[in-house]
Amino acid sequence: MKVKYIGASDAQVNYGSNDDPRGLLKEGKIYTIQRKEVHSYHTKYILKEFPDKKFNSVSFEEVRK
Repeated sequence: MKVKYIGASDAQVNYGSNDDPRGLLKEGKIYTIQRKEVHSYHTKYILKEFPDKKFNSVSFEEVRK
């Protein structure tokens, strides 16, 4: 699945101990989800381009073809 990075706030990064996408990802750029990690109140995306990082899913929009 492809997603577009739409930005992140401090709260979104800090919630659930996510990695900070700011400075790594570019707003508006499309990335590929390698794996999803679903938790009770949030989901983390592990991207193909950054397999050692876990980002809060609210920082992305799904890209539909």
